[in-house]
Amino acid sequence: MRGLARNLHRKAVLAGQFLESAWHCRAQRHDFDGLTAFCLFLGYPRSGHSLVGSLMDAHPQMTFAHEANALKAIRYGFRRTQLFYWLARQSERFTAEGRSYTGYSYQVPGQWQGRYRDLRVIGDKFGDFTVETFARQPALLRRTRARVGVPVRFVHVVRNPFDNIATIHRRESRSLESAAEYYFHLVDEVARFLAPLAAGDVLEVRHEALIATPRDTIGSWCGFFGLEAPADYVEACAGIVFPSPHRSRTEVPWPPALLADVRRRQAAYPFLAGYEFEEAEPGTPA
Repeated sequence: MRGLARNLHRKAVLAGQFLESAWHCRAQRHDFDGLTAFCLFLGYPRSGHSLVGSLMDAHPQMTFAHEANALKAIRYGFRRTQLFYWLARQSERFTAEGRSYTGYSYQVPGQWQGRYRDLRVIGDKFGDFTVETFARQPALLRRTRARVGVPVRFVHVVRNPFDNIATIHRRESRSLESAAEYYFHLVDEVARFLAPLAAGDVLEVRHEALIATPRDTIGSWCGFFGLEAPADYVEACAGIVFPSPHRSRTEVPWPPALLADVRRRQAAYPFLAGYEFEEAEPGTPA
C-alpha cells in the first residue's frame, strides 16, 4: 500500500508540474529561441555529477536542473517550451534552496546559477537514472530529439571505479560486492548507449582531472558547447572545486578477489583506462 501511495504522490506532483509549466511557460517562451543544445548527464551515482552540473549551471548561457527527471517529463507529454521552462525553474529553485546536496554546498559566488543571459544550453543532471531509462526504452532517444528540436548532447562523468564503488557501498547501504555489481551494470549500459553516438555528441569529464586542473577542464567544456569561457566564471568555479579527490576506496576493506575482479572488468572499457587502486588518478600531478 505504501508503494502505491508513493506512486500516486509522484504522479500527482508531476501533474502539478505539468499544469504549472503549461500556464507559465508562455511568458518565457522566447528565452529558448537561441538554444543550440539540450544536454543530459550519463554515468554513475557518487561520481561528481552534482559538482559538474552546478558549475555548468553557473555559466551565463547554460542552465541545468538538478535531477528534474527530464525524460519522465518527455514521456508524460511536456511540450518543448514546457520542458525548458520546467528545467529552468528547477535550477532556480535548487539555487534558492542553497544548492546543498549530500553534505556539500555547490554554490558558485557571483555567477549565474538559477538564472541565465542569452541562453544557449539547457539540460538536466540525473546520470544513473538517464542511463537506466534509455536502457529500458531505447526509442526514447529518438522521441527526445524530436521533442527538443536542437542537438542532444551528453555529459559522461567518470571517476576512479574503486572510489565510485566504495562510495556507493557506504552511502547506499549496499555490500561492497553489490555496489560493484551495480556499478558495472551501469558501466555496461553506458558503453552500449555510447557506441552508436558521434564523438561530438559526448563530453567526457574525469572527476580527478576537474580537481587537478579545474580551469583547463572548465574551459574545455565551454568549448565543447561552443561557448566562451569568461575569466570571472572560470575563476569563481575553480574556487569551489575540492583541493583533492576524496579517496573513499581507502576507507573500506577490500577482499583481494574483489579487487582483482574490478581490475579485470574495468579493462573492458576504454573510458576507465588508467585508473588504479594504488596509484594516483589520471590527470593528477605527480
